[in-house]
Amino acid sequence: MLSPIPISGKAAGGAARAKSLTAQQRKEIASKAASSRWNGTAKKATHGSDDRPLKIGDIEIPCYVLNDSTRVLSQRGLIAGIGMSYGSTRSGVTRPVAFFDSEAIRPYIVGDLFTILREPVRFSYTRGGKSAYGYPATILADICETVLAARKAGALPSRQYNIAERCEILVRGFARVGIIALVDEATGYQEDRAKDALAKILEDFIAKELQPWVRTFPNDYYTELFRLRGLSFPSDTPKRPLYFGHLTNDIVYSRLAPGVLDELKRVTPRGESGRPKAKYFQSLTNNTGYPKLREHLGRVVMLMQLSSDYQHFKHQLDKHLPKHTDQLSLLLEDPGTGI
Repeated sequence: MLSPIPISGKAAGGAARAKSLTAQQRKEIASKAASSRWNGTAKKATHGSDDRPLKIGDIEIPCYVLNDSTRVLSQRGLIAGIGMSYGSTRSGVTRPVAFFDSEAIRPYIVGDLFTILREPVRFSYTRGGKSAYGYPATILADICETVLAARKAGALPSRQYNIAERCEILVRGFARVGIIALVDEATGYQEDRAKDALAKILEDFIAKELQPWVRTFPNDYYTELFRLRGLSFPSDTPKRPLYFGHLTNDIVYSRLAPGVLDELKRVTPRGESGRPKAKYFQSLTNNTGYPKLREHLGRVVMLMQLSSDYQHFKHQLDKHLPKHTDQLSLLLEDPGTGI
């Protein structure tokens, strides 16, 4: 897991304030804020379009500037960007609202985050047509700060750690782009740089950071492995039996190419307990090792699905995807250069 970012100041004040509010008080604050935002003329986007989104790695979030100079991010795009699913809960509220109004997260809410989530900004596109919904762009920082504060306090449920990991990567990316922008402004270079230079820096950084967290092993792999081992698949926890790691070494990494498993064991950092601190696949090269792994997993899952039990599967595996024994490691990144 990534090291947590310390939360203080604004976050601490928001947490204290949120703890003192009842559900009815939060509802009243939201209503007042909504009324305030809708007073006056209708909001309209003067800049931005779906064809020119904010690119964050593989994520694309449509963004706009409204006629009152408010910068907004697409509601749907922002929700996907932080790793949440779009939609409503049984109670009729959106998933982000339900998430941040939960007892676990509520004490760590920063500022008016909850109020803003309940009442997104409605505006019309520059080209006309139906209305769209979005959030002020600055909400992204408050979302990240809130989630990371909850994780630091140990209040974030384990099934939502992926959201915290995404938030921390975003915070680091924005910090990097922010200091570059400040230097460019101070030196006057901002007038000479390409219009999309900062966006490109952010896109490249986030793509590099997010890559290790991409789900590599398909769900079918674990579903079938549980079945073949005669175990019930647990739908309420991501935890797997510890010995599944040894099975995966045998089923996957020892069969990718000669010497790969031994080299992965050597280069992967380990904690004080001796357990790996990273996934083996994170050390595979992007151009050869990772594609080879995905191809191998596809064939493994097919053999699993065609097998009646683990013994039958191992027989088919040894026949069609035998282990490698010769020492040759072409699928790994150079641990000294990272390439």
